Parts: sequence; structure tokens; C-alpha cells
Amino acid sequence: MAKVVSIINQKGGVGKTTTAVSLAAAVGAKGFKVLLADIDPQGNSTSGFGINKRKISHSSYDVLVNDIHTEEAIIKTQFKNVDILPADLNLAGAEVELIDLEKRESRLKVAVAQVWDKYDYIFFDCPPSLGLITINALTASDTFLVPVQCEFYALEGLAQLMATVRQVKRLYNPHIELEGVLQTMYDGRLNLTQQVVTEIKKFFPNKVYKTTIPRNVRLSEAPSFGEPIMYYDKHSKGALAYDAFADEFLSQQK
Repeated sequence: MAKVVSIINQKGGVGKTTTAVSLAAAVGAKGFKVLLADIDPQGNSTSGFGINKRKISHSSYDVLVNDIHTEEAIIKTQFKNVDILPADLNLAGAEVELIDLEKRESRLKVAVAQVWDKYDYIFFDCPPSLGLITINALTASDTFLVPVQCEFYALEGLAQLMATVRQVKRLYNPHIELEGVLQTMYDGRLNLTQQVVTEIKKFFPNKVYKTTIPRNVRLSEAPSFGEPIMYYDKHSKGALAYDAFADEFLSQQK
């Protein structure tokens, strides 16, 4: 049965999708079967794996709202051991449509249960918000992973995220735990970075990964070529950092 991990931060621009795509690709390359579920209406994880959003038959929207069997929507990518549940523009309206549906908080959990036994890891690339789609992801997950940008506003909103998690834990998923916190866009030369890291470690004691992800031009370029960084430029600083992060992530799994 797969371990299910939400990759989440309601603040945009923190490297959430880059982390989802890069971690999924790196874990797949290490021999584990991976499903990346793109549940962000922007669909950047989908295009990050080279999939044209306009040409897909079914998406995570259909799975969430229209009760399409999950397997019908999953696409096998060209990258080792990675399948994707793609997103399309319809997902933008899902928040409103979910309100009137039965068991609206657990529809993703039901969908994922249909393919649990086919994967070692299922990752959710969550929207940059704390709406119903994100609540669905947290309800369906074993753990959640938080990418945090090493900049002044890094901790803004994290208290709200943790309050949402506590609510989900109380109402829908008593077993969810914090997987870890990943520092992104890291520049160790800056005093500000060190101050932010100190604050992050206070906020999440013993849960901050040793691996950090640097600012890297190649990381920014990779999505426009439809390739995860480790396939786009495996020798770049970004690729090496995410490979090391995947090792650290896997080493902590029971």
C-alpha cells in the first residue's frame, strides 16, 4: 500500500510544484513506483512532466467531481516509474462544485484508495490555498511536506496552515503527521537566510531537512522543457540537491 504525502504551502512561489515534480522523479528513478496527483488548478506539475493539459481525456477534476475511476485518468509519463494524475482548467471550479457533493472532504481519499496497491508513494501537488481541495488532500494523506522559501515572509501563513491541519486531524484524519520542512531558494551567504532558518527550526523543531534547495537557473528552466530537473540537467546544482533530498526523504521512511 502506498504512502500518501501532501506537498503543501498556501503561499505561492515557494517551490512547491518544483518540489513535487523533482521529488516524484527522483524517487521514481531510485526504483520506487510513484503517482503524482496534480490537484493544483494551475496544472504546473502536469506540464512539468511534458503533458499537454489541453489534450488529456480525464483529469483530477473528473476524479474529484465526476466520480471517474482514478485509473482512467492516470497517465504514464516517459520518466522512470512515474505516473501522473493530471490537472486541467476545470479544476478551478471544483472548489464551488464540491460544496454540494456528498462526503465532500473525503472524495480524494476514496479516489486514491482505488490505486493504493499499485504504488509505493503517492504525492499530491496541492493548490496554494486552504480550500476544499487542500482539505481533501490532507484527509487522504499519511503525512504532509512543507516547502518553505528562505526569505523574509517565509513563516507568514504557516500558523494558518498548521491550524488547518489541526482541524483536519480533529475532524477527518486523526493519523496525519508532518513529514518534514524543506528549505527552498536557499542562499547561505545571506544573513537573512540564517535568521529565517533559525525561525523555521523554532517553528518546526526536529522536522527541518538537512538538505536545502539552492536558487538555480536550471531549476527554473526545466518546466518549460517539460522535464524534471534530474532529466533536464542531472549535473546542475538543483538536480543534485533534489537527488540528495530524495535520499534523505527515503532514509526517514519506516
